[in-house]
Parts: sequence; C-alpha cells; structure tokens
Amino acid sequence: MSNAIPKTGREQTREQQAAEAAQAAQAATEEKAVEKQPARGPLQTSRGATTLDDAVVAKIAGMAAREVPGVYDMGNAARRAFSAVTDRIPNAQTNVTGGISVEKGDTQTAIDVTVVVEYGASIVDVGNAIRRNIIDQVEGTTGLEVVEVNVNVADVHLPQDDDGDDVRTSSDSGRGELR
Repeated sequence: MSNAIPKTGREQTREQQAAEAAQAAQAATEEKAVEKQPARGPLQTSRGATTLDDAVVAKIAGMAAREVPGVYDMGNAARRAFSAVTDRIPNAQTNVTGGISVEKGDTQTAIDVTVVVEYGASIVDVGNAIRRNIIDQVEGTTGLEVVEVNVNVADVHLPQDDDGDDVRTSSDSGRGELR
C-alpha cells in the first residue's frame, strides 16, 4: 500500500499544466533542431528544392563518355542503327543519351553506359576513364552523388569497318570473312 497523500484537484491541475508546458517546450526545441538540420544535398535547401529529370543526367553522362579517347560510339547495335538513320536527316539533332541508362534519387544516381571501343584501345583504361569523367561531370554539374557507373562494352570498332564494307562474303574455303 502506498502512504502517498491524495492530491487535491488544484494540485492535479497544476501538475498537468506543468507537464503540458514541458511537452510544448520539448516540441519547440525539436522543431528548431529540424530547422537547423543541414539540407539533404546541394539540390535541397531551406529555401526550396531543385529537381532534375533523368534525361538531364543522361545527357551530361553521354557527353562525358563521348569525350573519352577510345570511345568510338555509344549504344547497342539497334541503337547505333537507329542513330545512323537519324544522322542522315537534315537538321536532326544528335541523340547524346543513346547508350546511357540512369537511375536517379533525390541525392544520388547510378549510371549504366554501353559503348563501342576502338580497336587497339585498352578496354580497361577506356572503362576507367569513362567512369572517372562521368563521375566528375555529373557530380560537378548536378550536385548528385554518383554511386556507380557500370560500363558495358558492346562492340569493338575495327579499322576496316570505316570502309562501310563490313558485309560477310564467301571465300574459297567456304567460310565467311570480313573484307
């Protein structure tokens, strides 16, 4: 059994008011702490947020990948065939996002790149240079953190491919050869 003296109605009311005042003070302190928290990234500030479309990040990454020596073209075979057709259309713009896939959140992004490397170039060196250049350009331009850049080498461009004569023909041995 408790030896506590029962409280009067006034005492109970005063304790209740004091508890409510303490809760209100704690809530105000928490609100101020939330206001003082740093923004989640350079695109989110206390005065508003800047949003980027995936296509913006893809264009920046596409331009950065094309700047790397040893990159002959971007995209898989179907993408390159489509680009070849559209390049023949007068006043058509070059699609710099071909071969680029972007997954973007509020503060981070992941980028997949599909490229054709020139014959003789080190695929390891070209892949690392693509990765470095894309990370530098995207992070410097957008403020997003690039968490990964995956490079897929879809083909190697051979010097004889420049002749436009890459059709297989039969030889005396009956095997197909490239001219």
